Amino acid sequence: MVDMAKNKSDEYEINLFVPDLHSFTTPINHSQLQAQIMNNLKIFVAAGLPIDNPNIHIYRQSYISAHSELTWILDCFTGFGEMSRMTQFKDQSSKLSSDRVSLGVFGYPVLMASDILLYGAKYVPVGDDQTQHLEFTRDIAERMNKQFGDLFVVPEPVAKQHEFFGNDQGLRIRDLVDPAKKMSKSEDSDKGVIFMGDDPETAAQKIRSATTDSLNNLKDVDANNQPGIANLIQIQRLISPSSSTVTPQKMTQYDILKSAVAEDVKKFLTGFQAKLAKVDEATILKKLEADEVEMNKVADATLLKVQKAVGLRPAEA
Repeated sequence: MVDMAKNKSDEYEINLFVPDLHSFTTPINHSQLQAQIMNNLKIFVAAGLPIDNPNIHIYRQSYISAHSELTWILDCFTGFGEMSRMTQFKDQSSKLSSDRVSLGVFGYPVLMASDILLYGAKYVPVGDDQTQHLEFTRDIAERMNKQFGDLFVVPEPVAKQHEFFGNDQGLRIRDLVDPAKKMSKSEDSDKGVIFMGDDPETAAQKIRSATTDSLNNLKDVDANNQPGIANLIQIQRLISPSSSTVTPQKMTQYDILKSAVAEDVKKFLTGFQAKLAKVDEATILKKLEADEVEMNKVADATLLKVQKAVGLRPAEA
């Protein structure tokens, strides 16, 4: 995300928001939400996000009320069947009884569509588990445009998104315990997840305990048959791309690979957390408040256009 913001900000407006409304789709500690919002932003700044760049905007989703208002309108033009077919909804609902699956989980893609369409975004860097939601965004935009005229910019299709963002588009780090699924903060156990605030040695131990396979092959790693090993190699390439001490060609045993990746993760987190401790919250808050004023103007203009089209506001207003 940070690389994208740096590389694209000369040509594009970059919108990065804290999805505080989306956070309600899974159980959270609501008393800690404000602290987590700020920590989320501090992590991006510590990772190098240049918030002094006027083309890069940060804002809190819930501070732009148009997100919620447009979602309700789009909800009323979205089919129950469409949402029922969403893979993420089916995955999450299969783990819970029907009375515990919230409407927020069910309608999540509609809120995501609003997040995108309010700002006329053509390019949206999402993981491959979100591409179905991106296609829904395109569908609902085209549906509304067909019925009411030119309301929304339709985001580019997935193939063009990948072309625009490069190889990192669709990147999916796997769970260390169960590499068949993505690494996710919403999992019940954190044993397979590395958090940016993890104690470096604790994170290293998670790597050393990662699930692999019995093939003991590191020359031509097959991601489908060796998801755990492929995941470790990918993590190492991302956090230590210039590492010359450990490469698949030099590995002969999985424990050597694990040890090397664990040390790289430990070194990475130690350096990152030192930067995180130096981030100034006051600077972030000042940027947030200024950007939220501007983002409200952009989002409200789009919302008003939609409200007029559907009859909620006089056409001449």
